Amino acid sequence: MTDKLSPQRRSWNMSRIRSADTKPEMVLRFVLHRMGFRFRLHHRGLPGRPDIVLPKYHTAIFVHGCFWHQHPGCIEAVRPKTNKKYWATKLEGNVKRDKKNRRALRREGWRVFRFWECQIEKDPIRIAMRIAKELRGITQESAEYALPSRTELLRAAESRAGYNKKR
Repeated sequence: MTDKLSPQRRSWNMSRIRSADTKPEMVLRFVLHRMGFRFRLHHRGLPGRPDIVLPKYHTAIFVHGCFWHQHPGCIEAVRPKTNKKYWATKLEGNVKRDKKNRRALRREGWRVFRFWECQIEKDPIRIAMRIAKELRGITQESAEYALPSRTELLRAAESRAGYNKKR
């Protein structure tokens, strides 16, 4: 099957795909910030430019898109049917580069988290609670006094990022 778009239109579409400040990333940042975490974004001095860096905890967080980083078993990680050789090389290169960057960060003493777009869409609070538990030993019960209700937090995160969680 040939591409239904002209090369110019395809190029324009591809140029609009963001590598930073994606909606899943912004929702996770919002929830982490509400939990009291302070962070830096896209730290240029670190391998792979992690999406979120928590310097106090020496932790790097990557928020990966399921398609671009080939989330195993995810329905969004399907490879295009056209130009197969190009896409195989491109997507396999992304996966190899991600692995190399995570290894380099660990060698430098960083704790590394990788979360997938679909995981964050399902439950960003669960992801943030996992981070809090690992870094601070915080459990859901101990954090509830400091956080608004789960529904309020999700609603605020979604409206702030212009993000509609798939329900």
